[in-house]
Amino acid sequence: MVNRHTALKIRKTHRYLGLFLGIQFLFWTISGLYFSWTDIDEIHGDHFKNMEYQPKAFNNLISPSQLNVSKGINTIELRDIDNSPYYWINKEQLYNAINGSLKSNITKEEALYIARLNMKNGLKVESIEQINETGKHHEYREKLLPAYVISYESDEALKAYVSITDGKFQTVRHRSWRWFDFLWMTHTMDYEGRDNFNTIVLRAFSLLGLITVLSGFLLWFTSSPTIRKFKKKRK
Repeated sequence: MVNRHTALKIRKTHRYLGLFLGIQFLFWTISGLYFSWTDIDEIHGDHFKNMEYQPKAFNNLISPSQLNVSKGINTIELRDIDNSPYYWINKEQLYNAINGSLKSNITKEEALYIARLNMKNGLKVESIEQINETGKHHEYREKLLPAYVISYESDEALKAYVSITDGKFQTVRHRSWRWFDFLWMTHTMDYEGRDNFNTIVLRAFSLLGLITVLSGFLLWFTSSPTIRKFKKKRK
């Protein structure tokens, strides 16, 4: 058995590690509970979306080979913008799929049309505004900019995002998603961008957490009457 001085050191180390790590352990537990008790489809805002939406079919489209694309075509997608077909070429430029004309940006009215197709009926638009940049903590991060943010009259502070350059419906954000995003940040301990699992802070706390658990086992082993009795019998 270890002497009393060593046992006190182990106890003190375990106590202070537990105190230091306790708040983060609490965040991990709370966020884990929230994740396990919530519906991920609801977090994604599927209950606000028109899940039955099917893209419109268009006729009399020109061949993409007729477009004046100097670098050639690597990727192509068809967009319905205000009931007119557009090709989104090479993830760079919109072309009218009827006459081949270039389209630089979509208008607010066109963004509202795109949002109506993708959102459920009955939602009332409160405002629409353009955003040109976002920070690392913004709810519309790492997505195509500039974009229109469409706010709806809702208790959930509901917002839809449509990118201006390609006319694509990007995402939905609401209060439950924002709670999820905040708790996800505390869970990953990536306080810069949310999604990095390889931060030094997370690694350090994980190692300290392991040390705390092991010191608890060691503390039990050094102070357990059962272990003492067992060792005495063996002697």
